[in-house]
Amino acid sequence: MSVRKAWTLLATVWAATTALAAESAQVTAPAPPGLRFEQVFSDHGEPRALHFQARFSAGGVSHNLEVWRDGQERLLRRTDDAIETHVARKPGTPFFELVVLDLRRKIETRITRDDLYRIGSFTDWFDLAHGLRYPKGGYLLTASAAPAQAPQPVEPCNWYTLVTGSRRTALCWDTGVHLPLVMIDEAGRLLWQVTSVERKPPPAAVFEVHDHGFVRANASQDIDRD
Repeated sequence: MSVRKAWTLLATVWAATTALAAESAQVTAPAPPGLRFEQVFSDHGEPRALHFQARFSAGGVSHNLEVWRDGQERLLRRTDDAIETHVARKPGTPFFELVVLDLRRKIETRITRDDLYRIGSFTDWFDLAHGLRYPKGGYLLTASAAPAQAPQPVEPCNWYTLVTGSRRTALCWDTGVHLPLVMIDEAGRLLWQVTSVERKPPPAAVFEVHDHGFVRANASQDIDRD
C-alpha cells in the first residue's frame, strides 16, 4: 500500500474526533489571557484502566466509537465496527506505534508517531486516548454554563467554551475520567457524546491484534522509500 493510501485510511479514522483541532490549527495569533488548555484538560490522575463508548458526527453522518485504555501503554479504538486502531506506547516517552485494521477490506497498516509527523499528521497519545487535541495556535478557553440544547452527560462534568479562530465549541470535561463527555458547536450541533464509561481493567485479550488473512502494509517503510 502506498503512503497516500495508508494516510487516507488513517485520516478517515481520526478526522471526526480531531475536527476541533483541525480548525484550531488555522489560528496563528497568540492566545489571549484565559484558562490554559493543558491545565484544564489534563490527564494527570486519570484512572489507569478505562473503557468508554461515544457517538460523534463527521460531515453530517453519525459514527460510533469504542475505546479501551491500559494506562499510557496500550490503547484500542474501534470505529463503527469497521476500523480498529491499536496503539502501543513506549513507557515514559512520546513514541508509539499504530496498527490500523480495516476490518471490511481486510487491510492492516502499521505506522509510527514519528512517521505520522513526517507526513504532516501531528497526532499524539493524548489525542487518541481522549478525543481532544491541543490547539495549534491561539485560542480562548473560559468556564461556562451548559448550552440550553446540551444533552445530559453520563457523569458530572464541568462546562467550558473553547474559541479557536471563527469556531466556538462548548465542551463538558469530566475530571474523574479525564474525558470530554459532550462537545457542541456554535450552531448547537452535537459533535461528540460519551454514552458509557467503565473503569475496570479490560481483559488482556482486548489488545490482541487479530489480523489473520489481512493484507499487510508498513506505511513507515513506504515513507522511507519516498
